[in-house]
Amino acid sequence: MSASVAVYRDIYTEDRFKQAYGSEEDAPAGLRLREKLAGKCRCSRRAWLTLLGERVPLISWLPSYRLRKWILGDAIAGLTVGILHIPQGMAFALLTSVAPIYGLYTSFFPVVLYMIFGTGRHVSTGTFAVISLMTGSVVEQLVPTPLAFNSSSPEAAEFEAQRIGVASAIALLSGIIMLCMFGLQLGFLSTYLSEPIVKAFTSAAAFHVTVSQLQSMLGLRLPRHTGTFSLFKTLALVMENLSHTNMAELLISVVCLAVLVPVKEVNTRYRHRLRTPIPVEILMVIIATCVTYFSSLDSSYNIEIVGHIPAGFPKPQLPAFHTFPAIAGDTVAITFVGYAVSVSLAMIYADKHGYSIHPNQELLAHGISNTVSSFFTCFPSSATLATTNILESAGGHTQVIKKEQDVSTYPCHLCPQAVLACINVTSLRQMFLQFQDLPELWRVSKLDFMVWVVTWLSVVVLNVDLGLAIGVVFSMMTVICRTQRAECSVLGQASNTEIYRPLENHSKCYEVPGVKILMYNGPIYYGNRSFFREKMSRVLGLTPEKIRSREKARKALEKREREASVSTVERGVANTSFSSVNEFFETEKDVQAVLIDCSGVIFVDVAGARLFTQMCTECHKIGIHVYLANCNESVLKILTSSGLMRHMNPQHIFVTVHDAVMYIQQQRVKIHHEYMCITKYIYIYTANGICSPI
Repeated sequence: MSASVAVYRDIYTEDRFKQAYGSEEDAPAGLRLREKLAGKCRCSRRAWLTLLGERVPLISWLPSYRLRKWILGDAIAGLTVGILHIPQGMAFALLTSVAPIYGLYTSFFPVVLYMIFGTGRHVSTGTFAVISLMTGSVVEQLVPTPLAFNSSSPEAAEFEAQRIGVASAIALLSGIIMLCMFGLQLGFLSTYLSEPIVKAFTSAAAFHVTVSQLQSMLGLRLPRHTGTFSLFKTLALVMENLSHTNMAELLISVVCLAVLVPVKEVNTRYRHRLRTPIPVEILMVIIATCVTYFSSLDSSYNIEIVGHIPAGFPKPQLPAFHTFPAIAGDTVAITFVGYAVSVSLAMIYADKHGYSIHPNQELLAHGISNTVSSFFTCFPSSATLATTNILESAGGHTQVIKKEQDVSTYPCHLCPQAVLACINVTSLRQMFLQFQDLPELWRVSKLDFMVWVVTWLSVVVLNVDLGLAIGVVFSMMTVICRTQRAECSVLGQASNTEIYRPLENHSKCYEVPGVKILMYNGPIYYGNRSFFREKMSRVLGLTPEKIRSREKARKALEKREREASVSTVERGVANTSFSSVNEFFETEKDVQAVLIDCSGVIFVDVAGARLFTQMCTECHKIGIHVYLANCNESVLKILTSSGLMRHMNPQHIFVTVHDAVMYIQQQRVKIHHEYMCITKYIYIYTANGICSPI
């Protein structure tokens, strides 16, 4: 049993503390709202510049650009990614079921716009294989390829115009959705992309991208599969057609991988020693292009190359607005996958390089990029896994990289597609290496480990959009399970201190006699109210039988005390009073007060507040007083508004646990003093002969 510690200040209830240290009087709600709106509507030069800097980040970071320190890395990274964007964009345009030239446009316009409005310094935007595959499936459904199609026929131009019209409409609608999300400030939705979800999603998406590149690496010309289980369908199709592999393209792929993997490993291991990473991607593209040019590999061995790159910019034209009703559902999925990929990559590299991104601003940046680009015959764009990894590993520092990648015009039309596929696959190395985090994740949190595994399997087995949705829902379910099964601990006092800790973890902490101090670490709401009640009842031993017996005994005791107070001084008066008080102190070892430490209760809903009221009523029936401590303002406001104070003394809510304990002990001392006075009074009566001895 621990000795109590004196409090060298007054004991504060919540009401007394507010009177002493709170505001004198809160302003009316209407006045506060008017002041807030007036503050939002006020405009000054400083406020306008601040808002402009937030909405156009280019204005904020460009004046502080470190020219000597960053320009070389940005130039190399920009040129590297720019060279890859031209053929990659044209290749991914084929996945979108549009002409290759539209992929080149999609690799230009969104990049310029994101450089102005985006906050991710290492994010490379443009064509992304997964988004292209999802967009292509919609285009194929609305504008299917005719059975007898001749690309040189007069109808071909009209056919291509219809397809790019649908793809541009998807980009426009996706941009509008993102802008609406920005207007509603829904960037907080990115908080549901926890670290396990982000890493599992990007790792699984890397598998989809890798499988999509196998055909180019093996020189196969195969139809595309979309929807659920598409990864396994593609793998099965590749295995069935291995006999048709182009050996020349397979040899090119093997040589490229043999060069790219070791050099990239050197860049990673000796990154701090190398002033700039070895630009192996640029060298590989240049060498492959030269070899193809001088040996005519494309014509001699039927190697697929990038092809002709037209010059100039497209004329603005309207997307196919009439397709909005048909593409709305698929566009929502494309929008969320694109945003999830972009924010995930931005978050990963922002954490790695020590800066922050702004999810709402990212919505604005990608919304503007897709909306404006759609009028220049572009299909949906997003951040890309492969080029983002290349950009960061090549030594890029800021958004100047985007400008550098736009001005790169290296004539790589003769570059084999197999080389680009190998570059894309090897650039995803960091995404595959995220499997190394699993042992540490298992040791730290098994629930987060399960979130990682479920998200990864869902994305790989099912599809990117459906897998991401399953991962987010599963992660939210784990949060709900954690709040439903929060711990309820019994606290004890450390000797001669004001410190209270769980008894199961601290053997030298002791319970305060007659007081049960409980701490519940979680919200109390409709989802866990039954669990909270069960925990509290188990700790306090509030079985229905005990409640009935204690309530019956309490009522009998109160009845005897009432009879004793109104009776004349007779022989049994003193005897009855003494017996009543004695019965009270015979139960001194039982719980007479329950103190709930609410420091871990982050919120309470109406159902939780009603449960509090019900428990207070039950405790009152058996003679147990309920006290609260460490309630935050929102919890206290809900409890008060729900009518709890009609069943509980408002003076039983304290600022700290120790304040409540000191108050309870003072009340016990007061009752004990009254008991001693009654005992003395009884013996005086006995000595005078008024009553017989007890």
